[in-house]
Amino acid sequence: MTETGEPFSCLNAVELFADLSADDMDALDRMSPPKHFYSGELVFSQSQPIKALFILKAGRIRIFRVAEDGKTLTIAILEPGAVFGEMLLVGLQMYDNYAEALEASTVCQLSAADVENHFLSNPKMAVKISRLLGEQVARLEERLTDMALRPLAARTAATLLTLANSAPRGRFTHSVAVKLTHEQLAGLLGATREATSKIMSDLACRKLIKQGRGRILIEDAEGLRRISRTTF
Repeated sequence: MTETGEPFSCLNAVELFADLSADDMDALDRMSPPKHFYSGELVFSQSQPIKALFILKAGRIRIFRVAEDGKTLTIAILEPGAVFGEMLLVGLQMYDNYAEALEASTVCQLSAADVENHFLSNPKMAVKISRLLGEQVARLEERLTDMALRPLAARTAATLLTLANSAPRGRFTHSVAVKLTHEQLAGLLGATREATSKIMSDLACRKLIKQGRGRILIEDAEGLRRISRTTF
């Protein structure tokens, strides 16, 4: 149950499920009881892949890969309302990926069979899932292109802006706080922690951001946007 006393639902705040009937929502909620993960706990891993669709109800999840040399590449950092794992449902494997809770998180899980019966048989839902998959693949391709062609400062600024777009707004300020450590940001950028920290210090000196413990406050989004467009 939620703090308001209303029945817990993993689906009602996710746009993907907006076309489901109330009966379908109730049925799926019964099939997907919430699971709680501690900070640092794995939702799934390369050694324990799970064929399922996951809905993040609370907290944050990091999707990442580990290279043969032990280096990690963060694919995405997910906020509440995110749906992940759906690539398994259309034949694309996530066996090389890990999903880790960055903080105490609540996740609901639907089996591939449940998703196929309730979603893929619904033309509207099938189209939405296909579109969601296409958007995620396009974002990943864009990030890989950026890593190969754009300077680290531009990638850092662009990544902070992207994270800020999905971060919750403060109640008493227009500033946006991104909850991220330098190590986590370096994983997103495919860079070393030292190089990332140097860029962040420069952005702070230019008063584009403020840094706190595990938090980055966006002070000048337009300034970051200008840097994100640079090519040298």
